Amino acid sequence: MLGKETENQEVIDGGADNRAVEPPSPVRSIATGRHRAARMRGDLRRRLAPVYSALPVRLGLAAMMAGGLAFVVTNESRSAVDRQDTLDSALAAQRADELADQRASRYEREPIEPIATPSATATAPPVTPSPSPSKTVKRAPKPAKPARPKPVAGLTQAQMDNANTIVKVGVRMKVPRKGLIVAIATAMQESNLYNLANASVPESLDYPNQGVGYDNDSVGLFQQRSSSGWGAVADLMRPAYAAEQFFAALLQIPGWQQMSVTSAAQAVQVSAFPDAYAPHEGPATTVVSALLA
Repeated sequence: MLGKETENQEVIDGGADNRAVEPPSPVRSIATGRHRAARMRGDLRRRLAPVYSALPVRLGLAAMMAGGLAFVVTNESRSAVDRQDTLDSALAAQRADELADQRASRYEREPIEPIATPSATATAPPVTPSPSPSKTVKRAPKPAKPARPKPVAGLTQAQMDNANTIVKVGVRMKVPRKGLIVAIATAMQESNLYNLANASVPESLDYPNQGVGYDNDSVGLFQQRSSSGWGAVADLMRPAYAAEQFFAALLQIPGWQQMSVTSAAQAVQVSAFPDAYAPHEGPATTVVSALLA
């Protein structure tokens, strides 16, 4: 159609043979241009109509293909994820089984020792109950040591201690007070109230003593002789035993309480100097009085 219009236009424009050439009118030229442009647009629409009509179909197909591809990709991705999850689960289960087997084998090789717990029958350490602060524990007072008698009548402490032993023995044997004075006066004369050993009796030196005498085989406070039957040397060197022997002999003398101190002492000792005991009667009385007070 564009060719025919051109041919007619050329006849119109080029018809110089039939009529005179007129100069073109500006109004006509503009109308002709607009008409020509309109014809060109219409022709272009007609040519592109098939393309436009097929475009929605093609776009739909493209969209469908894209959707299908996305669906396929999505399904594939999900399938891959599901497969990965399944594989991971299987691997985890397998790993757990392996660890269980390892633990079981380890337990078989290395038995677990039981945790030590305190035995119910274990002996608990003794608990010492503390005394209640509200209660006062009363303890029995310790027996006081007997006070040593103070010396009197010019005696030393050792002499006074020996006199005290003689008096205690006599009191225990229930000897009258006069008999105590007789015993103290006799010891003052015989040994000066000291427990003497004897150089002639070596055994006597093995026992506690307060000096050494030399009168025959006489030993102790009363210078008693083992050879005369007064007792063994070991016994006679003990002041308490020597006092017992003297009082036992005194108590066997008939009427000794009516005798003078000197006569009573001589009756027991049978000394070569019977009057030697008399000077000691006063001091002996003072000592006995102090010890019996």
